[in-house]
Amino acid sequence: MKKIASATPEQYGRPAGATAQPDRVADDRASGADPQTIADLAAIVGQCNVAGRISDVVRYASDGSPYRAVPQVVVKPRNAQDLSAIMRWAKRNDRKLVFRAGGSSLNGQAMAKDVMVDVKTHFTGMKVLDGGKRLWSRPGVVLGDAQAVLGRHGYMLGPDPGSTTVACLGGIVADNSGGMRCTVEQDSYHCLEDAVFVLPSGTIVDTRDPQAAAKLTTAEPRLVAGLLQLRDEIRSDAALVTMLREKFAIRNTNGLRLDAFLDEDSPERILLKLLVGSEGIFGCLTEVVMRTVPVPKYKACAWLILPDVKAAANYVAPLVAAGATACELLVAPMMKEAIGNFRDARESWADMPDEAGALLLELGATTQEGLAAQIDKVHEVLAAATLLEPLSFFTDPQAMRGAWQIRSGLFGLVGKLRRQGSTMITEDVCFPPAKVGEGSAALVDLLREYGFDATVMGHATFGNLHFFIAPKLDVPAEKENYAKFIEALAKLVIEDFGGSLKAEHGTGVNMAPFVEYEWGSQAYELFWRVKELIDPALLLAPDVKLTRNQQIHLQGLKSFPIVEEEIADCVECGMCEPVCPSRHVSVTPRHRIALRREMSRQPEGSPVLRQLQEEYDYDAVQLCAADASCAIACPVSIDTGALMKKLREKQHNQATQSAALHTAKHYDLVEKAARASMMAASRVGSTVGFGLLQAAADAGRTVISKDLLPTVPGPLPQAAPAQLPSTTREGATAVYVPACINRIFGNPHGAARDQLTVPQAIVELGRRSGAPVWIPDHLTGLCCGTPWSSKGYTDGFYHAASKMVTALLEFTNEGELPVIIDAASCTHGLVGQVRTKLHNYDPQLAARFAKVEVLDVVQWLEREVIDHLPITTTLGNTVVHPTCSTMHMGIDDALLRLAQRVTTSAVIPDGARCCGTAGDRVLLHPELVESATREERDSLNDGFEYFVSDNRTCEMGLEMIAGKPYQSIACLLERASRPLMSS
Repeated sequence: MKKIASATPEQYGRPAGATAQPDRVADDRASGADPQTIADLAAIVGQCNVAGRISDVVRYASDGSPYRAVPQVVVKPRNAQDLSAIMRWAKRNDRKLVFRAGGSSLNGQAMAKDVMVDVKTHFTGMKVLDGGKRLWSRPGVVLGDAQAVLGRHGYMLGPDPGSTTVACLGGIVADNSGGMRCTVEQDSYHCLEDAVFVLPSGTIVDTRDPQAAAKLTTAEPRLVAGLLQLRDEIRSDAALVTMLREKFAIRNTNGLRLDAFLDEDSPERILLKLLVGSEGIFGCLTEVVMRTVPVPKYKACAWLILPDVKAAANYVAPLVAAGATACELLVAPMMKEAIGNFRDARESWADMPDEAGALLLELGATTQEGLAAQIDKVHEVLAAATLLEPLSFFTDPQAMRGAWQIRSGLFGLVGKLRRQGSTMITEDVCFPPAKVGEGSAALVDLLREYGFDATVMGHATFGNLHFFIAPKLDVPAEKENYAKFIEALAKLVIEDFGGSLKAEHGTGVNMAPFVEYEWGSQAYELFWRVKELIDPALLLAPDVKLTRNQQIHLQGLKSFPIVEEEIADCVECGMCEPVCPSRHVSVTPRHRIALRREMSRQPEGSPVLRQLQEEYDYDAVQLCAADASCAIACPVSIDTGALMKKLREKQHNQATQSAALHTAKHYDLVEKAARASMMAASRVGSTVGFGLLQAAADAGRTVISKDLLPTVPGPLPQAAPAQLPSTTREGATAVYVPACINRIFGNPHGAARDQLTVPQAIVELGRRSGAPVWIPDHLTGLCCGTPWSSKGYTDGFYHAASKMVTALLEFTNEGELPVIIDAASCTHGLVGQVRTKLHNYDPQLAARFAKVEVLDVVQWLEREVIDHLPITTTLGNTVVHPTCSTMHMGIDDALLRLAQRVTTSAVIPDGARCCGTAGDRVLLHPELVESATREERDSLNDGFEYFVSDNRTCEMGLEMIAGKPYQSIACLLERASRPLMSS
């Protein structure tokens, strides 16, 4: 039998209006990496850890910077030994290496023209030491995950940049990143205690080893002698010593940490400190041990609005003296743009004069009394200030998170607002903190002088300011204007204010030509001597930080070709990547967009376009959970899944659309057949085992298609009972409509014999709490429409959604009673896309539906049940899995609170995100769920007795992949409130 393809390349044609771009990948790259290179690297790391297809290299061609370079190949070492072998191979073959972890770099540090070395995939894992006072970590650990783990112990790492959700520890140390609260004394240079690292020669150094110095001397005598000579030479130069101390007294990542020769004596410790801020030009860290800082237990925030930027900045020093842990400077135009783009942006900001400056102030203390005292001091400091809005502190955690989301999301927002085809550039300079007022005003004036918007913000506490510009660098006049601006900026910061051209983003490519300008020829030549001593073959990170090419910052700039409107605003920052379900198995939202942009750069019919289209189907479209988790993480809420659903729609011709509509019209028969099949499968599973079912399904998939025929990745749940619980409308406080998934699938495979089904549990909970519910008759065949919309079957979706809404209007008598839905994805579908899209299909029906209150079961349980429920048994340790839909609806905390009310302990495990089940994806592509739950499954130890969530398909996917009997939160509460037998 001929295998059926689920899509053809033509269905992923170039976006409308796309034109070929000069920076497109050349035709001769279509077949991917050189076979000999792949073979050489595969011999070191294994075939599965070498990525050489054209899609693989294109998706690694961008970081968060304005630059773009397409690597020849991507290699994923598994450990330090692999890295050592790769270094030696590179030296033998004169190949250049660049290391990449999170890829959030803003200045081109994470891009390679030759070999890209992925130090994230296999370099995860961390361990809390000394009760949280120290952390051991590998470089691929996302900083936000480390902060979450440390936070449980009352500590955090000093660096806290706005890219916390995507940046990895390796990049944090390699760039010496700062952040909103990171003092110079708390940065990576000062907090890095020990490390394991690999030098360009392949030598592995472990500074924890008491014999580290002796081993290094034996392995690298020339290197050790050179380091000691440089140490003595630098220490003997009093003027140089003074300059180093002054330059690093403020934030400075533009250049090398020559103060390592002042702060450390032994060669291995000097190397350790040289690696901080080196941006990968000296070697690669594979393990780090870092000291942490305590987290203030009590916090408060306030927005301070002053007449101009200078006035705002001049208050920073006294506010810090009063106890401020963070003081972020923003300008009025950026504040105004936040309105409507961020939930917590205030409407009153619209009336701010354009010259106004604002400070986001944060205070922190170990006691409530201490916090109150700090607030009093701030009021004293600002007693004579001309504030454009009354000073008001807020302590609600959600409000404080919202304020910081505005601050952290402005990078993406500015990118969204830029002109079509313009290049997003951000820089971060540092003025001496005492001069930040004058410096910020001068920076605003300089931006305006060169025709740029005054988009300035930054960590004013440390004199560290950021700005954003978006020139069209393919227009010669604009490129020349940009070049002149950068030169004027260098003069302003270095000559006029004695500051640093780079404060926390690393030097990268953009400022590499200006390193000598900032440091002078003596220090600059010392930089090169250190580089050539450690990396004599110049294997690592060419033109990053150190370059002889004084035009490198104007070369390799990426184009922003026309793409679909759903993704056009992306600046490729990568904040979406850690939450993407497919992150471990194929591509992430950033990759999906980067690949789509490359398709747009290509001319019609090019071999590269054809190959990208062929690879895009499985990698990007079929393995997208379309759960919109990326929109939550994205600073400007880009939902890449929306585009993937649109591309899926293109796969369907009129015949398949008609077939889907026919299924929607006869869904009652589908539902009955599915339940009957489940009953039959359960019987087979109990006698023969699901293994035979799995084998039969997989055999069919090899012949038909993995995108059309499902597999059976794990034990199937039980079938739902044929009849729903009997209820009455009289006296009911709500209409309960069990989702079709809960009418088909019953309890988990490993459920206790006495466990009630979800509908049975909800009916019981309503009765026990005095809030009875009514299940209408004739529910068979009703569905919210999500199964059709997620696959791009538009007509089928509208039919199913309209039928459901009409039924709900009848059940509730046009909204007299609320509706309870027992599956979060269905609730989210009804309150989200059904309400929104129905306006386009039937505005009158949509207007009637707007009067119906739809509650997820979690909302109903917290609002109407839990406070009136007689809890009879405290259950054991429980794992709570929040779904993507609970995240979108903002009910994660409520789900956790419910579990905590009836258990000795209930926790959301580390790494818990969207499980990737996405309806039938777990049956079509179980590898997607395996990828999505990898970190979460590592947290599921034997100490847990119960596993709960709020969506039956997610619970099924987790059970099949993780092997744990996940159940609805309603079932957990039912068991905890079950009447006890009296003696």
